[in-house]
Amino acid sequence: MSAKNKTTITAEPGKQELFITREFDAPRELVYRAFTDPKLYVQWLGPRQYQIKLETFEPRSGGSWRYLHSDDNGNAYGFHGVFHEVTPERMIQTFEFEGLPESGHVVLDTLTFETLPNNRTRLVAHSVFQSVADRDGMVQAGMENGVIEGYEQLDELLSRM
Repeated sequence: MSAKNKTTITAEPGKQELFITREFDAPRELVYRAFTDPKLYVQWLGPRQYQIKLETFEPRSGGSWRYLHSDDNGNAYGFHGVFHEVTPERMIQTFEFEGLPESGHVVLDTLTFETLPNNRTRLVAHSVFQSVADRDGMVQAGMENGVIEGYEQLDELLSRM
């Protein structure tokens, strides 16, 4: 990983939102493709120690998605959501972890893909949670590690493309 490509996660105390900012050494079109091509998506999403299985993946406005992360012990963790808008500049989608005791903890994510000079891309993800407790619970559950490892794997994938 290049030193200039650090993942920054900003979660201000008492707010229901967080921001994830990351730059990639690849053009916006390739980064966007890695988010919308199922064959590429499964190569980078999430922590390294989990395998991913896409059950549904319709990256278009009005489409839905669902995947399972599984570990070597056979534990599986489900996630699902709906794509509200999908363009090369911006994706708006919901995100819900299926392992909570009750449903309804839906996150609204807006991902912005910004073209930078020298064929680089800045990705900004803005996540709005239904409560501060939901946001803090996600952060405390270790989401930072999964995001950082996923983006490191995305760097590796982009460098091979």
